[in-house]
Amino acid sequence: MSVTVQEILQELKTIAPPELACSWDNVGLLVDAGRPVDKVLTALDITADVVREAAAAGCQLIVSHHPVIFDPMKRITAADVPAMLLQNGISGICMHTNLDAAPGGVNDTLADLLGISREDRRNFAENCGRIGTVRPTTTGAIAQFCAETLHSGVKFVDTGRPVTRLAEVSGGGGSYLQEAIDEGADCLVTGEAAHHIALLARQKGVGLVVAGHWGTEQGIADVLAARLHTAFPQLEVRHASSDTDPYTYLNV
Repeated sequence: MSVTVQEILQELKTIAPPELACSWDNVGLLVDAGRPVDKVLTALDITADVVREAAAAGCQLIVSHHPVIFDPMKRITAADVPAMLLQNGISGICMHTNLDAAPGGVNDTLADLLGISREDRRNFAENCGRIGTVRPTTTGAIAQFCAETLHSGVKFVDTGRPVTRLAEVSGGGGSYLQEAIDEGADCLVTGEAAHHIALLARQKGVGLVVAGHWGTEQGIADVLAARLHTAFPQLEVRHASSDTDPYTYLNV
């Protein structure tokens, strides 16, 4: 039995209320093809490959983390992803910074994976990051764990400081390093960080693990698929297999 896009949108709003999104963000039903839904793909990004996979599988909706429309569009062609969605009768719902901040969302998923205690876990970084205690470890051990678990390119700054209080901000969260330091973190795990952030980590004597934007966030697509299947058992929902890291990494 099909459900409407609006019914699914309302359920997703309970998971990640739009009011949690940053003012600059673009979230919600960004492409509305106007069709009832019985098959859904979830993804970190709505790419051309993901749209083609959805069309081949007969899906009417893709739910993603990153917005398929972000900057204002002055021109659109048939090869652009929003146009591809409409051509194939597929709607797109995107939940970005609201899903970063939401309880059980992107950052709680990463915090759980990293072993950050739920007992003293707190929000920081505009509520998008998490910080709390972990079993005593090292920055190098955290970096190794991320490399083995997140399947993304990992680089790190290790100042030799033991880690008992860990902060994380998924995706492009390197700019929150100073805030993590102010919150008492021994190390920050994030997806992307600029060169000067690595220098700051070394200067301040704290650890920094840069584990890839895709790697630190892609797990949320599985969480979304499970949540939607629970809310709508009649739907066929799965994480798109073509939702892959855009980077290829050298092993040297």
